[in-house]
Amino acid sequence: MTDLNFDIHASWSGLRRQGEGRISTGGQEVVYSGPASMGGQGKGTSPEELLVSAVTACYSGTLLHVLHDRGLPAEEVLVDARGTVTGYPEQADFSRLTVNPTAVGGDPARVDEYRAAAADARDRCFIGRVVRDHLSYEVGEVRVEPSQKGAAA
Repeated sequence: MTDLNFDIHASWSGLRRQGEGRISTGGQEVVYSGPASMGGQGKGTSPEELLVSAVTACYSGTLLHVLHDRGLPAEEVLVDARGTVTGYPEQADFSRLTVNPTAVGGDPARVDEYRAAAADARDRCFIGRVVRDHLSYEVGEVRVEPSQKGAAA
């Protein structure tokens, strides 16, 4: 077995809600700050959105893999996700993350199988496993849409 490292470089300037930062990773630079809804600058993304994005990115790839392994058709997976902070501002806690996947190019008659696969993918996504003991990590609505390939425009 091999250990893998993932290196990020971050900078931050400004105090508390007036601050903003930059993350460099994979040749990309991402601007981030506290979200406007929490009194921050609202520039770029936020640490909260980055957390939700990391889990969702892992989940979407894992779900497509699980669907393929189970013989469930899907051309692609779309995922809408929501992270919820409760008790703001006095006792802010990142309490819930909900993923709502859509299997595009799937078989709607087999939606129960897609729901089971969606739950399995949540449990198998290794980034999701990092957060699941610290917040409620849920699969919400699972949608299955038939293929649009070849449909008249």
